[in-house]
Amino acid sequence: MKKAEIIIVGISIGDLNGIGSEVILKTFEDSRMLELCTPVIFANVKIVSFIKKNLNSDIALHGIDSMNQLVIGKINVLNVWRESVDINFGQNDETIGKYAVKSFTAATAALKEGLIDVLVTAPINKYNIQSEEFKFPGHTDYLDKELEGNALMLMVQENLRVGLLTDHIPVNDVATHITQKLISQKIETINSTLKQDFSINKPRIALLGLNPHSGDNGVIGQEDEEVIKPTIKKLFEKGTLVFGPYSADGFFGSGQYEKFDAVIACYHDQGLIPFKTLSFGKGVNYTAGLNKIRTSPDHGTAYEIAGKGVADFTSFKEAVYLAIDIYHSRNEYIEISKNPMKTKERQLESKKG
Repeated sequence: MKKAEIIIVGISIGDLNGIGSEVILKTFEDSRMLELCTPVIFANVKIVSFIKKNLNSDIALHGIDSMNQLVIGKINVLNVWRESVDINFGQNDETIGKYAVKSFTAATAALKEGLIDVLVTAPINKYNIQSEEFKFPGHTDYLDKELEGNALMLMVQENLRVGLLTDHIPVNDVATHITQKLISQKIETINSTLKQDFSINKPRIALLGLNPHSGDNGVIGQEDEEVIKPTIKKLFEKGTLVFGPYSADGFFGSGQYEKFDAVIACYHDQGLIPFKTLSFGKGVNYTAGLNKIRTSPDHGTAYEIAGKGVADFTSFKEAVYLAIDIYHSRNEYIEISKNPMKTKERQLESKKG
């Protein structure tokens, strides 16, 4: 079934009333993608065929009932459910939310079992996925529970990488969540991620301040002086190249971010507004810090254009590319860890070059 050199990319279908299915199909209309990986869409082949017809796509789908039936070089659709589902593009539907969860949890289980190599998730509606069985704000929180490690949301677009200390929590709760323990944990996670997943030997990390002007030496809030600065100092003394806290208002506009391998923001909008402004719809959301690889596009369900065939699939395609790149980087890192001589050989080759 599975060849060692072929990467199996599992794909959760997301909200069927949104643009997820469209960006998935558009990504794999390019047959060259199948030279890089073999996709498995966790959904129902009749449903995906219906969406394909709506888009006037001539893409070939291969329905399977178990991973044992997977065919390399085909666009596989694993039947996670059998019943028909009513699709109404652009509508917020609780039933559709349940199918998004079915797809996602099935794909996560396959990832845990090693039946797929990486997971790429299409957008969900965080409101309609909530139920007694699934009480998570989104993908990241569920993956943090199911997979080993400490999840960290890391937005990526080429050399721009923005991570978050806190993600989906109310703004008025942010300050109470930011502790020395949390900062240390997140910085250590991103430091390890940059090494093993992005092949950066000595990562340089910038941490943004919580308050305006990083607190102005305590004039505008005490958190930067009493919590953030002492933690950065301790980590730096241990050998982690972390710097800050930097005033967030001018950090990106001045191009200061270009001096670092990653930037950590204190809260969601502090990091994602500048990231999405700079990434122009090509960004990818990577869940760092886990023992498995998961990426997703940096946009939502986009109900307003769902079913119209006009969705930009760039971000989803980049999410597939990044998952593949990280898979290779992580395997190389593991191999080098087992054989330290390879590191020396690479360093010698680098000096000769």
